[in-house]
Amino acid sequence: MKVKIISIPVQDQEKALKFYTEKLGFIKKIDIPLSEGNRWLTVVSKEEPDGAEILLEPSPNHFEPAKFYQKSLFDAGIPYTQFNCENVQQEYERLTSVGVEFSVKPTEMGTAKIAVFNDTCGNNIQIVQMI
Repeated sequence: MKVKIISIPVQDQEKALKFYTEKLGFIKKIDIPLSEGNRWLTVVSKEEPDGAEILLEPSPNHFEPAKFYQKSLFDAGIPYTQFNCENVQQEYERLTSVGVEFSVKPTEMGTAKIAVFNDTCGNNIQIVQMI
Protein backbone atom coordinates (compact mmCIF):
# COMPACT_ATOMS: atom_id res chain seq x y z
CA MET A 1 0.00 0.00 0.00
CA LYS A 2 0.95 3.63 -0.54
CA VAL A 3 -0.45 6.89 0.72
CA LYS A 4 -1.85 8.84 -2.23
CA ILE A 5 -4.24 11.33 -0.59
CA ILE A 6 -4.73 12.66 2.92
CA SER A 7 -7.76 14.77 3.81
CA ILE A 8 -7.77 17.96 5.82
CA PRO A 9 -11.22 19.34 6.65
CA VAL A 10 -11.51 23.01 5.74
CA GLN A 11 -14.33 25.43 6.41
CA ASP A 12 -13.88 27.33 3.13
CA GLN A 13 -12.19 25.63 0.18
CA GLU A 14 -11.28 28.84 -1.67
CA LYS A 15 -9.74 30.37 1.44
CA ALA A 16 -7.89 27.11 2.08
CA LEU A 17 -6.57 27.00 -1.48
CA LYS A 18 -5.18 30.53 -1.14
CA PHE A 19 -3.57 29.76 2.22
CA TYR A 20 -2.05 26.43 1.21
CA THR A 21 -0.70 27.78 -2.11
CA GLU A 22 0.15 31.42 -1.39
CA LYS A 23 1.38 31.07 2.20
CA LEU A 24 2.59 27.47 2.50
CA GLY A 25 3.84 27.13 -1.08
CA PHE A 26 1.91 24.05 -2.20
CA ILE A 27 0.68 23.84 -5.79
CA LYS A 28 -2.84 23.02 -6.95
CA LYS A 29 -3.04 19.52 -8.45
CA ILE A 30 -6.74 18.73 -9.03
CA ASP A 31 -9.81 20.98 -8.97
CA ILE A 32 -13.07 19.30 -10.01
CA PRO A 33 -16.47 20.89 -9.26
CA LEU A 34 -18.87 18.71 -7.24
CA SER A 35 -22.41 19.20 -5.97
CA GLU A 36 -23.50 21.98 -3.62
CA GLY A 37 -20.58 24.24 -4.58
CA ASN A 38 -17.98 21.80 -3.26
CA ARG A 39 -14.86 20.69 -5.15
CA TRP A 40 -12.48 17.76 -5.28
CA LEU A 41 -9.54 20.05 -4.55
CA THR A 42 -6.02 18.79 -3.94
CA VAL A 43 -2.63 20.41 -3.49
CA VAL A 44 0.85 18.90 -3.54
CA SER A 45 4.33 19.84 -2.41
CA LYS A 46 6.46 21.71 -4.97
CA GLU A 47 9.29 19.36 -3.99
CA GLU A 48 7.18 16.23 -4.70
CA PRO A 49 4.54 17.10 -7.32
CA ASP A 50 3.88 13.38 -7.89
CA GLY A 51 3.84 12.62 -4.16
CA ALA A 52 0.95 12.46 -1.72
CA GLU A 53 -1.88 14.90 -2.33
CA ILE A 54 -3.67 16.92 0.34
CA LEU A 55 -7.42 16.93 -0.21
CA LEU A 56 -8.82 20.23 1.04
CA GLU A 57 -12.08 18.60 2.00
CA PRO A 58 -15.13 20.71 2.83
CA SER A 59 -15.84 20.39 6.53
CA PRO A 60 -19.34 18.93 6.83
CA ASN A 61 -21.71 21.75 7.75
CA HIS A 62 -24.59 19.44 8.61
CA PHE A 63 -22.75 16.71 10.54
CA GLU A 64 -22.31 17.90 14.12
CA PRO A 65 -19.87 15.16 15.24
CA ALA A 66 -17.37 16.22 12.53
CA LYS A 67 -17.70 19.90 13.43
CA PHE A 68 -17.31 19.09 17.13
CA TYR A 69 -14.21 16.93 16.49
CA GLN A 70 -12.48 19.57 14.35
CA LYS A 71 -13.28 22.41 16.77
CA SER A 72 -12.28 20.31 19.81
CA LEU A 73 -8.87 19.51 18.31
CA PHE A 74 -8.33 23.15 17.38
CA ASP A 75 -9.42 24.52 20.78
CA ALA A 76 -7.14 22.03 22.57
CA GLY A 77 -4.20 23.10 20.40
CA ILE A 78 -3.83 19.61 18.95
CA PRO A 79 -2.52 19.47 15.38
CA TYR A 80 -4.82 17.87 12.82
CA THR A 81 -1.81 16.62 10.88
CA GLN A 82 1.87 17.35 10.39
CA PHE A 83 4.19 18.20 7.52
CA ASN A 84 7.88 17.36 7.51
CA CYS A 85 10.45 19.99 6.63
CA GLU A 86 14.22 20.13 6.57
CA ASN A 87 14.59 23.12 8.89
CA VAL A 88 11.75 24.09 11.23
CA GLN A 89 13.41 27.37 12.27
CA GLN A 90 13.81 28.54 8.66
CA GLU A 91 10.26 27.48 7.78
CA TYR A 92 8.93 29.24 10.90
CA GLU A 93 10.73 32.45 9.91
CA ARG A 94 9.51 32.22 6.30
CA LEU A 95 5.91 31.59 7.34
CA THR A 96 5.78 34.27 10.04
CA SER A 97 7.13 36.76 7.47
CA VAL A 98 4.02 36.12 5.32
CA GLY A 99 1.61 36.41 8.25
CA VAL A 100 1.15 32.81 9.38
CA GLU A 101 0.30 32.66 13.09
CA PHE A 102 2.00 30.06 15.28
CA SER A 103 0.68 28.78 18.60
CA VAL A 104 3.89 26.83 19.25
CA LYS A 105 7.21 28.37 18.26
CA PRO A 106 10.08 26.08 17.21
CA THR A 107 10.65 23.68 20.07
CA GLU A 108 12.97 20.70 20.45
CA MET A 109 11.24 17.55 21.66
CA GLY A 110 13.64 14.64 21.91
CA THR A 111 14.86 13.80 18.41
CA ALA A 112 12.53 16.28 16.69
CA LYS A 113 11.99 20.01 16.42
CA ILE A 114 8.36 21.08 15.99
CA ALA A 115 6.21 24.18 15.55
CA VAL A 116 2.43 24.51 15.24
CA PHE A 117 0.49 27.02 13.15
CA ASN A 118 -3.14 27.96 12.46
CA ASP A 119 -4.14 27.15 8.86
CA THR A 120 -6.98 29.75 9.07
CA CYS A 121 -9.43 27.01 8.00
CA GLY A 122 -10.15 25.41 11.38
CA ASN A 123 -6.98 23.39 11.95
CA ASN A 124 -3.69 23.46 13.79
CA ILE A 125 -0.92 22.05 11.61
CA GLN A 126 2.44 20.91 12.98
CA ILE A 127 5.71 21.12 11.09
CA VAL A 128 8.43 18.73 12.18
CA GLN A 129 12.14 18.27 11.57
CA MET A 130 13.98 15.16 12.68
CA ILE A 131 17.25 16.18 14.39
